[in-house]
Amino acid sequence: MPPFFVYGTLTDSVQVARLLNEWSFGPDARVDGLHRAEGRYPTLAPGGSVSGRLLETDETATLDTYEGVDSGLYVRVELPRADGGSAYAYVGDAGRLNADAEWPGEGDLRTRVERYLSENSVVVEPRESG
Repeated sequence: MPPFFVYGTLTDSVQVARLLNEWSFGPDARVDGLHRAEGRYPTLAPGGSVSGRLLETDETATLDTYEGVDSGLYVRVELPRADGGSAYAYVGDAGRLNADAEWPGEGDLRTRVERYLSENSVVVEPRESG
């Protein structure tokens, strides 16, 4: 299972430990092609770059619940990694989050995000510490 690129509350080990039973942080990482937009909760938006961490866990259902995937607050998408792998990331509904972000095109949030990802260079770059 791919790791999760996290860029908000899930970069805090105390918060992650409250939520997940089995997890570990991988390296710090950066996503080129998306940036962090602030709102009620942070989200990702087209363009720029954002720093975060890679979170390793098999507890996808727990993370989906935490991020409000079933209610449409966030969608989970898969991003390519520079090393040939991939990482999941959560993208929030900017309107519901009062965030200054907009995904171009028509359709629901997932459709617009996935179209943007397919048409633009977006890549997760793990940053080995040392």
